[in-house]
Amino acid sequence: MNLVSLLPLVAGLPLLAVGFLGLTERLPRNRFGGVRTPATLRSDESFRLGNKVAGLPTMVAGVVGVLGGVAGLAMPSGSGALMVALIATVGLLAITLGAGVLGHRAATAVPEPAPELPAGCAGCQCGAGGCGVLSKA
Repeated sequence: MNLVSLLPLVAGLPLLAVGFLGLTERLPRNRFGGVRTPATLRSDESFRLGNKVAGLPTMVAGVVGVLGGVAGLAMPSGSGALMVALIATVGLLAITLGAGVLGHRAATAVPEPAPELPAGCAGCQCGAGGCGVLSKA
């Protein structure tokens, strides 16, 4: 048994889960999983869209890893099994990187959220603290 084949297998399983959650829009903003770029972390909407777009390619990367790992484990130990594991790992990384780029580009298309107005401000654009000053006069 070739233990190097466990690498793409173990990496592919969480990618399947994260990709599925992103594709179905059930991946919450978190510290660990999903596309995490400045564009996707701007708002909940940009995180949701970026990870939805990246979901399918991320799942494909997971499938490549799982199938490559299983194929490497099924082969007799030797250079062939090592090569299958290496190709699966490189393929998994390349597809995951591409998914991240797609998710980032989709998130940049989401408009920036409007800044929150201070309490008591009606959004009159009178400047920082201007609403409070005018209402006290």
